[in-house]
Amino acid sequence: MEGHLLMSHKELERKRVLEQVQEGLLTLRKASKVLKLSYRQAIRVNAQFKQSGAKGLIHGNRGRVSNRRYPETFRRKVIKRYVERYESFNLGPTLLAEKLAAEGLKVDHETLRRWLIAEGHWTKRRKRSKHRTRRERRHHFGELVQMDGSHHAWFGPDKPRTCLMHMVDDASGTGLAFIDEQETTRAAMKTLWMWIERYGIPLALYTDKKSVFVSDRVPTLEEQLAGEEPLTAFGYACKKLGIEIITANSPQAKGRVERKHGVLQDRFLAELALRKITTIASANKVLQQGFMDELNAKFAVEPLSSEDVHRPVPDGLDLADVFCFEVWRTLSNDWTIRHENGYYQITKDNKPLPRPKDKILMRWRLDGQLTLLYKDKPLDFKALTPRQFDLQQKKHNSVTMNKTHIHEKKTGTPWKQNCTLMFADTGD
Repeated sequence: MEGHLLMSHKELERKRVLEQVQEGLLTLRKASKVLKLSYRQAIRVNAQFKQSGAKGLIHGNRGRVSNRRYPETFRRKVIKRYVERYESFNLGPTLLAEKLAAEGLKVDHETLRRWLIAEGHWTKRRKRSKHRTRRERRHHFGELVQMDGSHHAWFGPDKPRTCLMHMVDDASGTGLAFIDEQETTRAAMKTLWMWIERYGIPLALYTDKKSVFVSDRVPTLEEQLAGEEPLTAFGYACKKLGIEIITANSPQAKGRVERKHGVLQDRFLAELALRKITTIASANKVLQQGFMDELNAKFAVEPLSSEDVHRPVPDGLDLADVFCFEVWRTLSNDWTIRHENGYYQITKDNKPLPRPKDKILMRWRLDGQLTLLYKDKPLDFKALTPRQFDLQQKKHNSVTMNKTHIHEKKTGTPWKQNCTLMFADTGD
């Protein structure tokens, strides 16, 4: 019996589409467009799938180290030389590679640039603006959805500015909107959640480079070793759903959603004024109860292809566990977790009971519900007040000291102190 296969999101998507081809629900030519492959490449991939099943879709070089990879000692030598000699001169990667080659340290300029970025010695530089041409619409509904926030005085010039989160399908111009106080991660998650519940999971999102959508922090050591880019909470939710985030370099690049902002600032602003609506909750009711449907009926167009490439939500997947905030924390010796002035006690009734120093996943849903997970299983816990936490610490330290004292008295071997951890119940 075959074991489990480790497949990427792209490979899983290929498997899903090619299964539709095998069942006669989709032609291979249409499947090549959905998978963004040439028709000849789609024929080869389909043949591999027929012959070997899902295993044939996995890249043969997975897990292998490249034969062209530079030795780590050489990499460290190049970085060291850069810091000692060239860091203060602010040289470009091409010129820097030439200077290093003259010293016998020959390395490709793009490889050098990636090394310096990974070490925190280099930052990406904005390129000069290029001449832009009008981009053709995508062919399929759900192939690319543009997303942006419109900050405006939606309730009148005497009211605070709020943000309308707006999604527009690139192929058809179909739109969906949601108002919140600011352009926050929570607002972006709610808007995408609404889109998925109505239309399905799109293949890609087109956004700007705001910190809600993409992260500009330096990758952690674990991310560098795994070859992963740092993600925001919104980006991680999209990764769970297999949604690619494509960032625009200018507002003009996502012109469809930008132009729809102007339409809403004209029509929706007038609608709110006519109805004398001044609250976010009431405005969202207007958007969800017919206004956007009427706008779509008036301005949306038929996509070039009648094929809808939105994907259904997988069976058993709760979107509340996708659109959430997650953080890993280490379990203390007294089975407590601390995070941002919050204290949580893991009860001893959990089976299996995690051990101290184990990693616990803390997950906050958008409604504020907190779940603690260990090996993907929820844990029973209770929140502690700061006073209860301090008493718990004192009790744990007292129990540990007493056990240590008794152990020393019996054995006379101080090097065995603190070899046993006692689980301490929390007092109210």
